[in-house]
Amino acid sequence: MTAAANIHATAIVVGRTGLLFSGPSGWGKSMLAFTCMTEARRLGLFTALVADDQVLLSGETGAVIATCPPSIAGLIELRGTGIVRQDHVPEAAMHYAVLPGSASGENRVPPEGEIVSLAADVSLPALRLLTGVSSPLAILMAKAPDIGD
Repeated sequence: MTAAANIHATAIVVGRTGLLFSGPSGWGKSMLAFTCMTEARRLGLFTALVADDQVLLSGETGAVIATCPPSIAGLIELRGTGIVRQDHVPEAAMHYAVLPGSASGENRVPPEGEIVSLAADVSLPALRLLTGVSSPLAILMAKAPDIGD
């Protein structure tokens, strides 16, 4: 097990799949995660917040575990709206890192099999997503059909 690294991200679970939204401040990590949770509920899938803004990440026997600092458990900040309470779990295995996509230039189509390093000895397969899309969970599920299983 690696020591937990505190990273600026948002972690959620959809079904049994952990999604870690990571990117620059202001990208919309929290709103994208919240929208994915809302979509999952409409589809009848289990979903829960793990942590927003601060995610403690550690590697345990081949798995990446996200944990929430107790002081922010169940809270997510929706920029321009405020902080809202969500169903939450204190920790969960993460399976994908959701990162900002690019709508133009040579990076418009991200490489297949992209892996991102999030902390020392902690890496996840990357899924790219543009902010402002109306159905982010549908896009993620099209790219990774095991989401929601």
